[in-house]
Amino acid sequence: MSRRLFAALAVGFLTLSVLADDPPRAGSSPAAKLSHMVALPDDLKWLDGPAGLPAGAKFAVLDGDPGKAGLFILRAKLPDGYVVPPHWHSADEHVTVISGSFGIGLGERIDSAKTRFVPPGSYVRLGKQERHYAVTKGETVIQVSAVGPFDIHYVNPADDPTKK
Repeated sequence: MSRRLFAALAVGFLTLSVLADDPPRAGSSPAAKLSHMVALPDDLKWLDGPAGLPAGAKFAVLDGDPGKAGLFILRAKLPDGYVVPPHWHSADEHVTVISGSFGIGLGERIDSAKTRFVPPGSYVRLGKQERHYAVTKGETVIQVSAVGPFDIHYVNPADDPTKK
């Protein structure tokens, strides 16, 4: 599931490339082609979330390609009450909270008593294969940085939206 999970989001990057002086060619790594890029919030192209995540989220790729090897950066706009059940990734995940209230918890079960809600400006690092879950209060925007190909493995296979 790792390569196809975020492959559709790469299309969003091509929209952002028009902001750069020397836009990359389709399929190329933006980091390798650009020395400078500006992505303004109003210019982001928000796409529906990939099949591997619960419905309702929107994503915008800022740099890289989550479906390929190498660094990528994306933004996720998550609706109020959004829940990503316990899961893990094959690489470290770096999350910065842009707006809203992002709840993060560790473990193989959602435990509201152990969920920590962090405000805008907060940073969260989750180690590879570390079991965790996420919930939101209010619409929440996060920025995720990681090394691809990005994947998601649900602790409980029945939580995987691609299996429903």
